[in-house]
Amino acid sequence: MNENGPRTARTRDGDSPRLVGANGHRRVVMNPTSGGGKHRDAVRALADEYGYDVVETAGPGDAAALAREAADDDVRRLAVAGGDGTLHEVVTGLFEVDALGDVTVGIVPVGTANIFARNVGVEDVEAGFNLLENGEKRRIDLGVAGEEPFVVSAVAGLTAETSVATSAALKERLGSLAFLYTGIKKTVEFESLQLEVEAVSEGEEVTWTGEALCVLVGNVRQFAKEGGQANAEDGLFDVVIVEEMPPQNVLAEAAAHRVFGKGTEHVVHLRASQLTVEGLSSERIAYSLDGEVSEHERLVLHSKPRTLSVAVGPTYEANPS
Repeated sequence: MNENGPRTARTRDGDSPRLVGANGHRRVVMNPTSGGGKHRDAVRALADEYGYDVVETAGPGDAAALAREAADDDVRRLAVAGGDGTLHEVVTGLFEVDALGDVTVGIVPVGTANIFARNVGVEDVEAGFNLLENGEKRRIDLGVAGEEPFVVSAVAGLTAETSVATSAALKERLGSLAFLYTGIKKTVEFESLQLEVEAVSEGEEVTWTGEALCVLVGNVRQFAKEGGQANAEDGLFDVVIVEEMPPQNVLAEAAAHRVFGKGTEHVVHLRASQLTVEGLSSERIAYSLDGEVSEHERLVLHSKPRTLSVAVGPTYEANPS
């Protein structure tokens, strides 16, 4: 951190100077286009009220770079004004410079789905700032897929394909329902994956082999039972394998919001501290890590228990039922 007071830097486009470091150890990384982009004034007003500097992203990868800069500037409280994708980038940036132990992260939910915010009890923009300043702080698990961290979930297969196929315009118009809508349309044309999945928990290994529509790995997000928050502090992933089934079954269950329900005939539920997912064909598999998509033939995912310090709301439960 610059100990001699505020310093001046160029904006990302280089056109005009901006003040950084004016408020010391507090900063906001804001994605100005998240959720339709109507939050900028409200975020800036609250940042000024709570004493936070504001830096804005201008494109993919910027949030990670700004997080690395925040770590370098010795920022201790880092608010993320965006959705799950922006949070993913910020955590990735901190992870890359080994700064997760030095920074407490707070989500200011202005995205489309705000899955992380809902699961940790952050209801709105003002609550995001207030909780980071005055609320409870918890150390939650962090997932790592290969060499990339994820906070909410990692998904292989149909749901990852759906994430790619869902247009920004559709997400803006329908919100989180856009994913369900696209998923139903995508099911008809999706080819199942030939997979081998190895799950390790407390030294015991379980292997599943077969055809799957998707593999869902929840860190904060729970996919089995009725969904919602998983135990984010137990060092275990909540893993669901949705097996191949007739398209009409998928459509019926998805429409009824029961496709990930416990007890469904074609759903396998596991708990694991480490998971290996390998395709049995030469085709690379699409994964969505907190909404950010990558492809792998074989991917090892492991939990780093209680690695990320986050501000949580009053409805957050360390061990939800």
